[in-house]
Amino acid sequence: MGSSEDNLKGFILALSSSVFIGASFIIKKKGLRRAAAATGVRAGVGGHAYLLEPLWWAGMITMIIGEVANFVAYAFAPAVLVTPLGALSIIVSAVLAHFILQEKLHKLAILVCVMCICGSIIIVTHAPQEHPITSVIEIWNMATQTAFLLYVASVIVLVFILVFHFAPQCGHTNVLVFTGICSLMGSLSVMSVKALGTSLKLTFEGNNQLIYPETWFFLLVVVTCVVTQMNYLNKALDTFNTAVVSPMYYVMFTTLTILASVIMFKDWDGQSGGDIISEICGFIVVLSGTILLHVTKDFEKSPSFRGNYVPVSPTLSTQLRGGNGELLSNDEEDPSSPEELRLRQELY
Repeated sequence: MGSSEDNLKGFILALSSSVFIGASFIIKKKGLRRAAAATGVRAGVGGHAYLLEPLWWAGMITMIIGEVANFVAYAFAPAVLVTPLGALSIIVSAVLAHFILQEKLHKLAILVCVMCICGSIIIVTHAPQEHPITSVIEIWNMATQTAFLLYVASVIVLVFILVFHFAPQCGHTNVLVFTGICSLMGSLSVMSVKALGTSLKLTFEGNNQLIYPETWFFLLVVVTCVVTQMNYLNKALDTFNTAVVSPMYYVMFTTLTILASVIMFKDWDGQSGGDIISEICGFIVVLSGTILLHVTKDFEKSPSFRGNYVPVSPTLSTQLRGGNGELLSNDEEDPSSPEELRLRQELY
């Protein structure tokens, strides 16, 4: 990380952001569960009862605090440094999910935590120095270069395909659909957040950037992308296990964001081959940790991994209600948690 004071500020802000965002996943899911239990309509099928649930709003406020810290971090440090630190939010959410949501973690979770931390340290220590930017017009020129415009066009096309074709067909059975939409839109939102954050930073330093329409355009993109992300992230969290959504979202979001940043801001220009290879290796270590967390998850005790819209398990099927709507008795133990079983009884 060198002696860059700005990079240090960005690192501290990104670290704080990970703690708040990781905790927000758990708080929001608790709110989603309460709302679904009270109304019988889940967010995953279009329900919006969670908007009346105080716990969900507490989670949203926590996430906003984390996102604000992350927003400011991008104004000080490059995306190649800030974005991979999101792995720490996975550690926070996975550990809290284990104790609060009873979403059991494999014993190798400790190894995953160590891998994510080590990978993050490698990335931070080899992160590039931010290129000085003196005007939002400079960022606009970067955003309108041919290579980045092609990236934006590809993202928009993929999002439309996922939203209108794949989401209705397999959105509730494949975790990649909802998280894919969030990640694609997230890569564009980060680029706009960095542009907007830099504009505000320059404005506070006395170089007013609010007079340029480009600043307000970046703000519009941020709002559009964030609203879309929140909508599909809610669907993903309500449909799948938190310990699965978090790493999947992180892997895709981080990869796409770094790709977008390298194309738009040319983060690796001027860096030595050794530093670039070290950053890539650190990133691979972090990705390996998140994938390991996903692979070692106890699927047998986590039916929500497959979504709540697949055929129920044989054990539960023997308890399906008769024609009068009453549950048939059965002495065989159900592997689902009491809360999950209650929700199933209310929904089916």
